[in-house]
Amino acid sequence: MRQKFYALFALLVLSLGILAGCGSTTENTEENQNTEGQTEQTEKAAFPVTIKDALDNEVVIEEEPASIISLIPSNTEIIYELGLGDKVVGLTTNDTYPEETAEVEKVGDFNVDIEKVIALNPDLVLAHESSAASSEAGFQQMRDAGIKVFIVNDAVNFVDVYDTIGIIGQLTGTTEEAEALTADMKAKIEEIKEKAATVTEKKKVYIEISPAPDIYSVGKNTFMDVMLQTINAENATGDLEGWPSIDQESILERNPDVIIATYNYIEDPVGQLMAREGWADVSAIKNKQVVDVNPDLVNRPGPRVVEGVEELAKAVYPEVFNN
Repeated sequence: MRQKFYALFALLVLSLGILAGCGSTTENTEENQNTEGQTEQTEKAAFPVTIKDALDNEVVIEEEPASIISLIPSNTEIIYELGLGDKVVGLTTNDTYPEETAEVEKVGDFNVDIEKVIALNPDLVLAHESSAASSEAGFQQMRDAGIKVFIVNDAVNFVDVYDTIGIIGQLTGTTEEAEALTADMKAKIEEIKEKAATVTEKKKVYIEISPAPDIYSVGKNTFMDVMLQTINAENATGDLEGWPSIDQESILERNPDVIIATYNYIEDPVGQLMAREGWADVSAIKNKQVVDVNPDLVNRPGPRVVEGVEELAKAVYPEVFNN
């Protein structure tokens, strides 16, 4: 189980692109200082475009890319949502949405097959800051082969996601589509906030991303913490940092009103949580407020984060959000 968790946890971190130590408020402009210079030109789709990536590399895209490889699911979902699916020539095995991704050539998983990427000769490779340090040598091989590599910033809040969508839109000549997409996402998030503002009794929510015996939860400075803030809920482990390992006694002491499982690699996670030894007196267990949520909706900072927030809201406040 431990080995299985670490593999899945690595995928979670790659999917989220989490930077420990980044702020978690949705409007904190300091978090987005590293996008300076990247969003200045997003209003124009003309080529060539020059943008600095997450590592401050200046990337010049001479003309609209005809072939693209994405190395992380969040970027992949953005690409498809912008209508660029027919240009995708390579993905990782971690890319599972939309359905069309199943038909695309795979170039690795956590470890990218550099030779295969070079053989596919894409016009653009969209990489990610979360794997930049460990993959720099491979990225340089791609650059040496004449491939444009753009390292997308980590996203830890909604503003970061909107910026990422805008940047990918600029890189691919789909700025209008990117603007429309972010406008739609912003409107839906505002609708959720308006509903959440009507909540009179804030609930304490415990999110479990890995089950016993190696229990991991969600702390501050994470996207899921931002999601809980958005729906006007209290993070039961919000005093901890990042993705903390937590013992069962600590969870019992926190006595959450709602428990949410965000893993799907064991059978019936809700049933196992409900039957977990020693948890019978936890409020969420007594009141049968235990729900599982599709992990891809809350783990991937892309267009579907709005769905993720909605799912969390329905799980925590069904009386408000299921009407």
